[in-house]
Amino acid sequence: SEEEKEKKKKKKKGGGGGGEEAEEEEPDESMLDWWSKYFASIETMKEQLRQQEAAAAEAEEKEELELGEGSKAQARHKDKSKAPKEDKKKKQQAAPALPQRKNKQKIEELKVFNKELESEFDNFEDWLHTFNLLRGKIGDNDDTATEEERIVGSLPRFQGSLCVYKVPLPEDITKEAGYDPTFGMFQRIPSNDPINVLVRVYVVRATDLHPADINGKADPYIAIKLGKTDIRDKENYISKQLNPVFGKSFDIEATFPTESMLTVAVYDWDLVGTDDLIGETKIDLENRYYSKHRATCGVAHTYSTHGYNAWRDPMKPSQILAKLCKEGKVDGPHFGPAGRVKVANRVFTGPTEIEDENGQKKASEEPVALAALRHWQDVPRAGCRLVPEHVETRPLLNPDKPGIEQ
Repeated sequence: SEEEKEKKKKKKKGGGGGGEEAEEEEPDESMLDWWSKYFASIETMKEQLRQQEAAAAEAEEKEELELGEGSKAQARHKDKSKAPKEDKKKKQQAAPALPQRKNKQKIEELKVFNKELESEFDNFEDWLHTFNLLRGKIGDNDDTATEEERIVGSLPRFQGSLCVYKVPLPEDITKEAGYDPTFGMFQRIPSNDPINVLVRVYVVRATDLHPADINGKADPYIAIKLGKTDIRDKENYISKQLNPVFGKSFDIEATFPTESMLTVAVYDWDLVGTDDLIGETKIDLENRYYSKHRATCGVAHTYSTHGYNAWRDPMKPSQILAKLCKEGKVDGPHFGPAGRVKVANRVFTGPTEIEDENGQKKASEEPVALAALRHWQDVPRAGCRLVPEHVETRPLLNPDKPGIEQ
C-alpha cells in the first residue's frame, strides 16, 4: 500500500541514527517490493561516491605533500599531518555503516546509471548507425547554412551500416566472423519486415526540475509519444514539486521500423492556458532492440521465480544463453556437472538450486546460466557486456533552451 511505501521510504531515508535499528531486522520478504530494491541500490551508489570522493581527497593531499619543497614542505607537512587524522575521524564515523551493509545486502539490487544507457554502451550503434538526412545546397546562401539548418524535418533519418573490405578477405576477418566470410559482417541481420513490439516505459522520478510557475515550483506530469500513440498523464500531475516521484509504468504497442523514436516528456500542468513543456528526452528503441548488448529487459543479478525480485524477462536465462550461443556461432551451452556450464572454452560456475515460494529447494540450471550471461563479455569472439537490470538517468532538454538541462 502507499502508506507502507511511505514508511519504507522514511525508513530508508532515515539512514544514520534512527534507521539503524530498523536495519538490524532481516527484511521481511512480503514487505519488499521494487522500490526496496531501488532505494537499496541508491544507497550503494551514494556509498561508492563517498568512497571515491574520500580516495580522491586523499590522493590530492598526498600530491600536495610530495610537491612541497625545502622548509615550506616541512611546514606544510606539519599542517598536513594533522589533516589525515581528521580524515581518519571522518572515516571512523563512516565505518559503522559496514555491518549495516551486510544486512542490507539481503535486499537484491539493480544497477543505477547516473547517465543515459547509450553513453555506457557506445550508443548501441554496434551495427546500426544513425545519420541525419540533409537538404542539398541550391543557392549561394546555402553554402553558409549550418548542418543543423539543413536537416530534413525532425524524423527522416537513415539508419544503416557501411563496411568496406579488401578482397580477398584477410584471414583475421575470416576468423573474426567465425562464419562464411563472403557476406562479411552483414550476417545475422534481421529481415526488413515490420515487427510488432510491446514497449514498457517505467518513469521513476525527476530531479531538480526547472521551475515553471511564479511560485518557483512546478506541477509536473508525464507525456509519452511513440508513433501514433500519445499519452498525457495529466490527471496524475504532482502539485508544487521540483523533485516528483512518479513511479508509473506505461505499456505501448509499436511497429518497427516506422515507430521507433520514443519521447518521454515532463510538462507543467496549468489551470489556465496551455501546459508548458519543462523538458523531454528521446530514445531510439530500434538501436536498443537490435543491439548485441541485449538492451531489451536487463539481466538481473540473481534468478528468482517469485517475490519482489522475480525474473521479469519473457525468456529464462538458459533460453537467452542458448540463443546467444546459436546467434554467435559459439559452441555450447553444455551444462554439467551440477553448477557448471561450458560455453566455447570458458567454464562458468553458479548455484545449483532455486527456492520456491514455500522455501523448498529444487535443482535448476537457471542460476548457472545467469552466471554465464553476467560474464558474457568473457566469451571469446562473440562475447560482449550485456545490459544489466537497471535504472538510467536521462537529461531533460527543451528545444527553446538548447543545451541547457531542465
